[in-house]
Amino acid sequence: MDLFSRSWTALRTAVAELADEDFAQPSGCAGWLVRDLVCHLVIDAQDVLITLVTPTEAEPTRDAVTYWAVSDTPPTGDDPLDALTVRLAAAYEEPGLLKFHLDDVGSAAGRAAELADPALRVSTQDMVLTSGDYLRAYVLEWTLHHLDLIAHLPQVAEPPAEGLARSREMLEKIAGAAFPASWSDKDTLLVGTGRRAPTGAEKAELGELASKLPLVIG
Repeated sequence: MDLFSRSWTALRTAVAELADEDFAQPSGCAGWLVRDLVCHLVIDAQDVLITLVTPTEAEPTRDAVTYWAVSDTPPTGDDPLDALTVRLAAAYEEPGLLKFHLDDVGSAAGRAAELADPALRVSTQDMVLTSGDYLRAYVLEWTLHHLDLIAHLPQVAEPPAEGLARSREMLEKIAGAAFPASWSDKDTLLVGTGRRAPTGAEKAELGELASKLPLVIG
């Protein structure tokens, strides 16, 4: 629960400190500018709020790792929902308005997470999880999108080290295998999720795991 808050606070702080011109830069998400990614974060924050107030008596069907659906097809940005996000982001017109909305809804999502009972069962997308597992799953979401945010903005602070480490742990559980111990957590996440292609040397280090990549999660 604490790591959710630290990861989410770091991501929102990074957005708040962006210059207006940064919003027109490409992000690490295919087909999205930084402004589109920030708009997606607003939607993510709304999802967190909705899920945390959607309790259920049903037994959990997923945990923080099995919450994620895995594909081997990287996104292109042409998906209808991705295109809708682009249109929504453009409607804000001024980066300041997008920053304000993320701060407003994002702060509320952060407070809701801090107040949530980790044992409470919640329902989302036809899945049942404890709120603790749901929030742990979102550490991976926040960390990957923080990396997407800074993909072409090297001056912006990186995600918290503990968030990178926990996200690597989750990705390795999803993969069912460990990435090379010599790899940084950041490189593991970028290569493992297809955000960066492995070099020839890296591919050799991956061995049989290379055939399973990328792990496109969503």
